[in-house]
Amino acid sequence: MIQMLLNALLLALRAIRRNLMRSFLTVLGVVIGVAAVITMVTLGNGATRMVSDQISSLGSNLLILRPGQRLGPGRDSAGAASFKLTDVDAIQAQIPALKAVAPVVGSSVTLVAGNQNWQSQVSGTSNAYFVAGNWQIASGRQFEDDEEAAGKAVCIIGATVKKQLFPRGSPIGDEIRVKNFSCEIIGVLQGKGQGAMGQDQDDVVLMPIRTAQRRLTGKVNDVSTLMLSLRDGVAADPVMEQIRKLMRERRKLPENADDDFNVMDTKQIAETLSGTIRTMTGLLGAVAAVSLLVGGIGIMNIMLVSVTERTREIGIRLAIGALEHEVLLQFLIEAVVLSALGGLVGIALALFVCLGLTALMGMPFLFNPGINLLAFAFSGLIGIVFGYMPARRAARLDPIVALRFE
Repeated sequence: MIQMLLNALLLALRAIRRNLMRSFLTVLGVVIGVAAVITMVTLGNGATRMVSDQISSLGSNLLILRPGQRLGPGRDSAGAASFKLTDVDAIQAQIPALKAVAPVVGSSVTLVAGNQNWQSQVSGTSNAYFVAGNWQIASGRQFEDDEEAAGKAVCIIGATVKKQLFPRGSPIGDEIRVKNFSCEIIGVLQGKGQGAMGQDQDDVVLMPIRTAQRRLTGKVNDVSTLMLSLRDGVAADPVMEQIRKLMRERRKLPENADDDFNVMDTKQIAETLSGTIRTMTGLLGAVAAVSLLVGGIGIMNIMLVSVTERTREIGIRLAIGALEHEVLLQFLIEAVVLSALGGLVGIALALFVCLGLTALMGMPFLFNPGINLLAFAFSGLIGIVFGYMPARRAARLDPIVALRFE
């Protein structure tokens, strides 16, 4: 049996080698199908990992509290009252499950240093921001208590701001002009890279919240966002409900009124985005798999042509004693070899494309052996399914009729 299979494989390879161009065009659909499926799944996995990593970089066990009922573009925070610094104190005092509560106010401002200028996001906050946002100081220091209390003009800049305004040397001790006042640089943040929404997390300047309220926003007591970091091992849902009840009470909302604020769990956002990407990846992979079926139809058509061209050869084999199942096996193996070769070429093409696209898009390349093996096995199955009918037709030829064929 093994010898028969080897002979059938050799005959199949010879037949393919005789018509290399036709064989290549025959398996082109399989190549494209396999490459498309693997590329879609690999890029989808990379995008999922990138989104998870970027959201994790925002902070560990992070909740974000904002005014307004909706988040994202068009959210209705304009009609909702801002939070107050007293709200920060109340949350810290009444919700012990929180490790850090960081108030944030911000504004986009043009920064000036010497003859350089740069548009950046300036945020007023407290030292709790470094804990909540999982930030590390690359050089310099955090705010001192008296600087926060007095609202002194000191700031900590992100890696992008340093690169743009101070490309050489350390900026510690230098000053930058923020709006209409000068601010002393006391620290530089360690870089994080791109954020979950595509923004540059390192393009930021931090200063004490009282400084930002007085000199940037002009709203001395208003807070636009609260970043809340949960203690390790604490479940988010009960804490979110506690925050919701506390804020409804402090904002004096009637029982039948909707919340005019929103508590967002970054882990839930990561899971939602990852689930959406996985669903889209599955749909795109299914669409790409259709080309595999098209490739299978191409293999069947060419194999039917091959049977017609080799009718006399088949007749001679049958006349000298070849059995029907031997002829069927020969043509079936030829179809499987064609589709399997197409699968191998498709895998190689997909890996090449994925390496290029992941590098271009800045996402991780996650090699998935499972999807590669599955795509290769499916390409072989395509050869069996679509090669069976031509092989069966060849095996059932009448030797007398086949020998008379011209």
